[in-house]
Amino acid sequence: MRTIHISASKDYDVLIGEGLLDKSGELTRKVVKPCKCMIVSDDTVDELYGDRAQISFSYSGFDVVRFSFPAGEASKNLETLTDLLNAMGEAKLSRSDLVVALGGGVTGDMAGFAAAIYTRGIRFVQIPTTLLAAVDSSVGGKTAVDMPFGKNMVGAFHQPSLVITDTDVLRDLPALQLSNGAAEAIKCGVLNDPALFALLEGGEWLDQIDEVVARCVAYKRDVVAGDEFDTGNRAFLNLGHTFGHAIEICSGLKLLHGQAVGIGMLMAAAAAGCPEALIRQIASCLRANGLPTHCDYGAAALAEAALNDKKRAGGAITLVLPESVGACFLKKVPVSELSGCFERALASQAALGL
Repeated sequence: MRTIHISASKDYDVLIGEGLLDKSGELTRKVVKPCKCMIVSDDTVDELYGDRAQISFSYSGFDVVRFSFPAGEASKNLETLTDLLNAMGEAKLSRSDLVVALGGGVTGDMAGFAAAIYTRGIRFVQIPTTLLAAVDSSVGGKTAVDMPFGKNMVGAFHQPSLVITDTDVLRDLPALQLSNGAAEAIKCGVLNDPALFALLEGGEWLDQIDEVVARCVAYKRDVVAGDEFDTGNRAFLNLGHTFGHAIEICSGLKLLHGQAVGIGMLMAAAAAGCPEALIRQIASCLRANGLPTHCDYGAAALAEAALNDKKRAGGAITLVLPESVGACFLKKVPVSELSGCFERALASQAALGL
């Protein structure tokens, strides 16, 4: 088992290894005394892993209740959040109790936000069951729900007490979910880790999934330690996200987050005027991991969707643009120029046949 320590407003460990789901209660008991806990999952994950998690926590002395909701990004809203908060109240959870987020990014974001605001904040533990959540959203304390006008527009910073990643669970994921998470790992490679990018380029890395997760978490640890509340260099983690969130919105959330971020990363490289060789290298890596590279939406629609991005500050938005694999830079762009950025990106991709 690998342990990566996160230093933030509340320090915690990220545990990565095989067979950890069935030890999750025991591992949690080392940092949280047995109490009442609510295990939150979507209905798919609850059916697959809910009983195992409950057995582990119950065996370790926790008084367990469970809450599940329909799987999918469409459930990440105020209505589901209200249902969860009501369930927490009906279970009589107190400020000394615990929420356990068992699932992917939607579950972690929503359960974490509920934990942040219920009785003004209770503890929570992340048990990511998707690669995307393991390498990105379970670490760093960002929690939120979506609104009709944009993704993750209502939320809070609330650090977990522990993150437990069972890589056996990740290896069992369908190919689509593995590729969805691979996009965020590729992002880390483009940002800061050429060796990680090289590992991912061939698409045959499943036997090294512990290493992939650990390298991504270690990079995010370093970024969060320097900018927990996203006022400076944490913006680098948004590589592909301004373009990607716009693509998600235009697709009516039919595209998975990682699929949209992958296309967004490619568009960022094209918008930055990167050399053709670099754009093709990123596109090849995306395709090797089962990710799309083509954007089906026009510049005007994408720019309109991007205007509701929470990263916008007044009349400008900060884009993360690649220079090479392992190096990116930040560029503040007036919102009036966004449409032009999307037009350049789409034109470049079309010229390259992407």
